[in-house]
Amino acid sequence: MKGNKARTVLITGGAGFIGSNLAERLLETPGTKVRIFDNQSRAGVARNVAWLKSKAQGNLEIIEGDVRNTDSVRAAVQDVTEIYHFAAQVAVTTSVDDPGSDFQVNAVGTFNVLEAARQSSLKPFVLYTSTNKVYGALESVPVVADGTRYQAKDELFRGVNEFQCLDFHSPYGCSKGTADQYVRDYARIYDLPTVVFRMSCIAGPRQFGNEDQGWVAHFLYSALTGKRITIYGDGLQVRDVLHVHDLVDAMVKVREQIATTRGQVFNVGGGPQRSFSVMEMLHAIEETTGKAVRLDHRAVRPGDQPLYISDTSKLELLTGWAPRRELSTILSDIREFWREGHQHADSPQLVGARTSALGEVA
Repeated sequence: MKGNKARTVLITGGAGFIGSNLAERLLETPGTKVRIFDNQSRAGVARNVAWLKSKAQGNLEIIEGDVRNTDSVRAAVQDVTEIYHFAAQVAVTTSVDDPGSDFQVNAVGTFNVLEAARQSSLKPFVLYTSTNKVYGALESVPVVADGTRYQAKDELFRGVNEFQCLDFHSPYGCSKGTADQYVRDYARIYDLPTVVFRMSCIAGPRQFGNEDQGWVAHFLYSALTGKRITIYGDGLQVRDVLHVHDLVDAMVKVREQIATTRGQVFNVGGGPQRSFSVMEMLHAIEETTGKAVRLDHRAVRPGDQPLYISDTSKLELLTGWAPRRELSTILSDIREFWREGHQHADSPQLVGARTSALGEVA
């Protein structure tokens, strides 16, 4: 990154999938101290923490804490120059079962982070990872079945851009959307340098994958271990997929060019060239593993987007970023991560794993 001045970086949810990958990159950056703030409640994060500790050279601090605790957040934000806020409740199904906790973690937790940043004399850069779910079911993008996938009826459709109307759908969509708008507005009202990433499907190493989040990894792990996969709907639903290292590259770019990117919202994903239907992904996994997947089918879930592809042209224009890694690399890297750790007794893809679902693919 440009300007290797002394940096202290806070990553909330830093023991998770995206957080640990970003932390790895930052730990390799001269003059950078990394502070991870995580309640470490999710299965598998202990493995990520141990891995990060093995890479640290006195520049890693780990705080076990919860973003719902105002005092803990304020203490964690003290003296940091930038914040990457990933701590979240990530599952639509969980939000439906317990909307109160979902709101407290996603909306109130983000508010606590923003307030701590606003009150800091350092006015730290804040990057927040939002979701494509803020656009709802995308009923304004009619689709038609075409072979193995849905296609937009509009032949000129190149993906969803940031001008798409917001349409929060599900308690998860509402809580993440609320936080999304708060982060954006703190740049306008308080001149805090913030950026929002509305992300499509992110995949790659250090992702444990379960039925509610991390569908590409979960499909692959299920195939490798012979577990059945449940498909909601006809399997023609399409998402664009981005390697987590490409996502980290994007984070680096927006921070380097904060004078241009501050206060902006960006849709982030693999784009049309890296879009796949459920059935296409399953076929790719079968080819990668040499194993036939075993499927169960259920009715489509309400509010699911039949087609979501990110239009990343705004991010590309303002920063010069572009995705570089292909699906073959994504699957290879996930498989290698599985191979390295699949004999761990606490590995969630082998112990207590649930069948996969594709009702929501955040």
